[in-house]
Amino acid sequence: MKKSQLILVALGIVSIIVLFSLPKVVVDNDATAAKVEESGDQSGPSSDVISESHENELSSENRNQADRLIQNFLSAPTNEEKVAAAQTLAGIYKEEGLFDSAAYYWDQVALTSPDNLSFAEEAGKASYEAFSFALDKKKVEALADKTRKYLSKVLEKDPNRLDLKTKIAMTYVSSANPMEGITMLREVLEKDPQNEDGLFNMGILSMQSGQYKKAAERFEELIKYHPQNVQGQFYLAVSYFESNEKNKAKAQFESVKKITQDPMIISSVQSYLDKL
Repeated sequence: MKKSQLILVALGIVSIIVLFSLPKVVVDNDATAAKVEESGDQSGPSSDVISESHENELSSENRNQADRLIQNFLSAPTNEEKVAAAQTLAGIYKEEGLFDSAAYYWDQVALTSPDNLSFAEEAGKASYEAFSFALDKKKVEALADKTRKYLSKVLEKDPNRLDLKTKIAMTYVSSANPMEGITMLREVLEKDPQNEDGLFNMGILSMQSGQYKKAAERFEELIKYHPQNVQGQFYLAVSYFESNEKNKAKAQFESVKKITQDPMIISSVQSYLDKL
């Protein structure tokens, strides 16, 4: 199985780990200020953090093609040829789960045509995907900055892109100013109370801050409108479990087992059921 497939299979479990690495913020009450329990180092990210190469980590089936494309990218006589090589490289790195390298090449594409909003959106989305998987603090900060830089350009032209606004919001949640992200997510839900990303992320953040009853309410709303959201179904069960609503938790975990074949999620579900 390729690295990208392994990473995507494990996403539901990895996100739980990442969840508890965020600053702890009260997100779902009537207070106007957030309480941050962990501030951490607030120094700025290094400008070259996300330009690290993963050339040696590529599988043999893509290694030779990537080598040729890198040479084409570095020696391309025109911007069009440079963009074509970078786009293909980004696709190769994404396929193999090397998301920060994919983001690096989309960044290069966007830099060649700073007024091209399509390139900006792709660069922002690639940066956000890499941000979602990053664990190193400086890399997280650098990728968050890139996400905001590019997606904000698109959002300025089209304020109705709530999907982009939720991504920007989540980059703020892990920053020194988490309340800005919470406020943006609330704005998304005010405009679209059924917004899938908004409900999911507010549920996740409520879990992270220990507000499990509030998290359950968010996930109940989520699966009411988006029953196919497997992670939402799973986190609803976890929220019931943490709220000591054992009957609801057991029923919800059993429901999750019926809607997914993901071995990682099934294993986690069973570990919870064994505790009930």
